[in-house]
Amino acid sequence: MSFEHDFASGLLRATCSDAIGTLTIDNPGRKNAITAAMWRAIPQAIRLLTDKAQAHVIIIRGAGQDFSTGADISEFDSLRKDAETAVAYEALNSAAFTAIRHCRVPTIAAIRGICYGGGFGIAAACDLRVAAEGARFSVPAVRLGIAYPADAVQDIVNALGPQMARVTLFTGAQMSTDKMVAAGFLLEEITTDAFDDEVSALARAIAANAPIALHASKLAVRAVIEQDSDLLREAEVIGAETFDSADYAEGRAAFAARRKPHFTGK
Repeated sequence: MSFEHDFASGLLRATCSDAIGTLTIDNPGRKNAITAAMWRAIPQAIRLLTDKAQAHVIIIRGAGQDFSTGADISEFDSLRKDAETAVAYEALNSAAFTAIRHCRVPTIAAIRGICYGGGFGIAAACDLRVAAEGARFSVPAVRLGIAYPADAVQDIVNALGPQMARVTLFTGAQMSTDKMVAAGFLLEEITTDAFDDEVSALARAIAANAPIALHASKLAVRAVIEQDSDLLREAEVIGAETFDSADYAEGRAAFAARRKPHFTGK
C-alpha cells in the first residue's frame, strides 16, 4: 500500500510504501526549522501513518542536508514571547514528542547534518537513532535564555543518560557523532555514501516482522524505561495475544517450510 500526504503547507510530508512509513521535515531553506504549524501536524501525521497507511515502522528524517535546526526562532517574538504564550507553544512541542514516543510502531531518526533543539527532541523521542558521519548535535535553549520543555527532558535523559544529558542541557554546546555514539544516543554512525541504504535496510528488517509482536515489544521496553507497572501489564496482555494470532501460525508455518513469513498484523 502506497500513501502520501502533506501537512503544514507542504513543510511536513508523510509517505508509506511496503509498510515503511517516512515522515520528512521538508523546510530545507531554513535548515528544516519547525514551525508551529508543523509541530501541530506531527501527531496527525504519525497517526495517519500507523492507522491509515498501516506502516510497521516509521523513519523520521529531514529533507536535504540537515535533520532539523529545531523550532523556528522567527516565530518566537509572537508565539513564544512570554510565559503565557510559551505554555501554549510548548504544548504543541509536547504533543509532538508524545506522539512519537507513544507511537504504536518502532520509530527511527535518520539524522544528517544539524540536529539541534526541537530537532534533537524529536530524535530523542524515537526508538532508534542513526546518523551520517559529520552530523552535529546541540540543545542550545540555555544560550537563548530559556529552559527546554521539562516533560521533553525525559527523552533526552533516557536517550543520553543523566550525565551526558546534564552536559548537553547545561552548556548548549555542540556535540559530535562520536560522543553521541559513546553515550548510547546513536545506534551507529554511518558513512554518507551508505547512509540511505543502511537506514532502509534497518527499516526493512523491522517492517518484515509481526506487527502485534513489535507493538508488545515496544510497550515492554517503554514500561521498563518509564517504570510504569500499568504499561507493563498492557505489554503482557498484548504479548499473550500473539500466541492466538494468525501471525504466530504464519511464523511457525514459514519456519517449518524454510521460507520468509508474510505477516498481516492479525
